[in-house]
Amino acid sequence: MTRTVDDLLVPAGSTGEGDDPVLITPARARWRYCGLRVLRLAPGVPRRLALGEDEAALVPLALPSLDVEVDGARHHLRGRADAFARVPDYLYVPRDSELEVVSAEGGTLAVATAHARTRREAVLLRAEDVAIEVRGAGRASRQVTNFLTPDVHVADRLLCCEVLTPPGNWSSHPPHKHDDATGGVEAELEEIYFFQVDGGGDGFGAHRTYDLAEGWDVMATVRTDDAFLVPRGYHGPCMASPEHALWYLNVLAGPGAVRSMAISDDPAHAAIRGAWAGQETDPRVPLATAEGRRA
Repeated sequence: MTRTVDDLLVPAGSTGEGDDPVLITPARARWRYCGLRVLRLAPGVPRRLALGEDEAALVPLALPSLDVEVDGARHHLRGRADAFARVPDYLYVPRDSELEVVSAEGGTLAVATAHARTRREAVLLRAEDVAIEVRGAGRASRQVTNFLTPDVHVADRLLCCEVLTPPGNWSSHPPHKHDDATGGVEAELEEIYFFQVDGGGDGFGAHRTYDLAEGWDVMATVRTDDAFLVPRGYHGPCMASPEHALWYLNVLAGPGAVRSMAISDDPAHAAIRGAWAGQETDPRVPLATAEGRRA
C-alpha cells in the first residue's frame, strides 16, 4: 500500500469539531486504537466529556490551570503558558468515565485517547514526579518527558510522552519502527505526532516516515497544531529549524497484552546510537522542567 503526505499529514485547521481545532479518531486515522482531541476552553466555561470505551490523558497545552471532576472526584492541574514553558501536571482518566473540565483562564487542552480493555483508576501525575530524559547526543540531543511511558503503570493501552528538540537538532533519530510484534523485538503500535513550534508564526520543522517493505517515503513540513499519523514504517527524524525549537506529543496504542514501546532501528542507521557515546550532549537540554523553561 502506497502512502502519501495527504494520507499521513493532518494540517492545522483541517480537522476539528466546533471551536475545538483537532479531532483525530481511530476512524479518521483508519486504524483501531489511538486518537487525539484538542479542546479550546473558554475562560470559566465548563466542558463535559464522556469517554465511553476510551481511556485518556489530559495534557495542558496553552492552559495556565485546569480543574477536572471525574466521576465525582476533583483534581487540580497546574498548566503552562505554552508547550515550551514548563512541564505541567497531567491526568490519566480511565474508560467509562464522565468528566467535566474548566479553566479559569481558558486555553487549549490535549486529550490523548486509546481504546481500553479494562477500567483503571484516575491518577494525577504531578510535574515534579514526571521523569525527564535527555536522549541522544550532539545534534541529536533532545528532551523526552516520560509522563505516560511503559514504566508509569496506570494505563491499560495508552502510551504518551512529550519531546522537545532545540533549534537545529534532530529527534526521533535514528529512524525506527514498531509495527510488527511477531519476532518479539518490537511492539505493534499506532502513533500520532502532534506538533508545536516555538514562537508559532512562520516557524516550522520537518518529519519523515517511510516503509521499506511497501516502498513509500513521506517527508512533510510541520507547523504548530499539525499532526502526523504513523500507521507503520520507519519514522524519523523530526527536524527543528535553526531558528525554532520543536515540541511534539506522541500518542501510541496497540493490541499487545503488555504496554511496550519496543522498537527496531532501520539497519542502515542503527550505528548512530553507538556513536553517541563519543559525543557531548547539547547543553540546551533539558529545555524545560517542572520549575519552568531554562534560559
